[in-house]
Amino acid sequence: MKALTRYQRLLTLNLFALTFVLGTSEFVIVGLLAEISTDLNIAISTAGAVVSAFALAFAIGTPILTAVFSRFSKFPLMLTLLGIFIIGNIFTALSTTYALLFISRLITAIVTGVLIALAMAVASESVPADKRGTVIAIIFTGFTVASVVGVPLGTYIGQWGGWHLTFWFTSGLGVLSLLASSVSIPKGLKGMRSSLRKQVGFTANPRVIIAFLIPALSIGATYTVYTYLSPFLQQVLAVPEQYIGLVFLLYGIVTVFSTLIGGKLAASNGIAKLRYVFLIQAVILASLYATSQSLIAGLISISFIGLAMYTMTSTIQLYFIDLANQQFPSAKDFASSLAPVSVNVGIAIGSALGGFVSTNMKLIDVSWVGGIVAIAASLLAFISYSLDHKALLMRSQNLPVQGHCDSKC
Repeated sequence: MKALTRYQRLLTLNLFALTFVLGTSEFVIVGLLAEISTDLNIAISTAGAVVSAFALAFAIGTPILTAVFSRFSKFPLMLTLLGIFIIGNIFTALSTTYALLFISRLITAIVTGVLIALAMAVASESVPADKRGTVIAIIFTGFTVASVVGVPLGTYIGQWGGWHLTFWFTSGLGVLSLLASSVSIPKGLKGMRSSLRKQVGFTANPRVIIAFLIPALSIGATYTVYTYLSPFLQQVLAVPEQYIGLVFLLYGIVTVFSTLIGGKLAASNGIAKLRYVFLIQAVILASLYATSQSLIAGLISISFIGLAMYTMTSTIQLYFIDLANQQFPSAKDFASSLAPVSVNVGIAIGSALGGFVSTNMKLIDVSWVGGIVAIAASLLAFISYSLDHKALLMRSQNLPVQGHCDSKC
């Protein structure tokens, strides 16, 4: 088992910092909607539409542009995209109209998604195979640290000096990330020419479709509860309003450990382990229905929900990359974009499902409904494992594997 070199450790640290910057820029606006609404004289729901538009642009634009840009060398491409990211944040900081705010956030969303995909691809190609799971987990941890540290800090800056100052802050973080990337991103990682049609064709593989749905359902299960966690804490657990922020802070800290646990799971046959992890997740989510009768027990259940939240991210990220390596070599960068897109789809699914349950049923019912969604993720993980086992058996017998595409694809 080879240890990471000093250069590989530096690269990992920079990519972690990059995802921290990207996550802070993406999530911080949620804490500033009231200030934006007042300053631009718009309804809070209109300000909130910017968040939905960001997620939609991320989900649609990321895989398409990642496929289009895959022919370019990663070093100049990442620096260029970071430059656009900085410009997008500067335009947000300069926004005095809703239209400029909306457009600047769309620009930022698209390059954010592509930068995440490239960061994962660079890490996968630059470290030893047995270290990829750990390194990918560390990089993903940048997002959870952003929610724990970057978002509260950015929100405080916005409340103290105005929401425009927050995006000057994220612009400055982007400049620092650009400088760090210029000395740490490998310059020899070439692109691979391939048509957009052939790369998108990677998603027609049944194993890819199933793998895409697994994190979407797992995250969807969590967000069925998490989206409505604030009213749940107040109305069901009777947590005083002044302590809600503290609960969210502690939840964010727990999710950091969730990502690190996910890195350990990804180190060896992660899909096989996820079959049972999702069943455990289902039990944890459903347990909230029973533990909600006690404040302490309810908070313990919520902590375990956070601990299970990101256990699948590293495994799924590497799974997409490995599938591309085996069957669609020219789609590796495109494959790297699918995991974060799937997570965003899961957030949308969970939020919508939680909204439906809270409107038409009791708020406590989000717990067992989320558990059912986690069971669906487990079933897909069982199917995925079975297909992988079948494909491995066919390769051992030199039989053609369904969906295989040679290096000319």
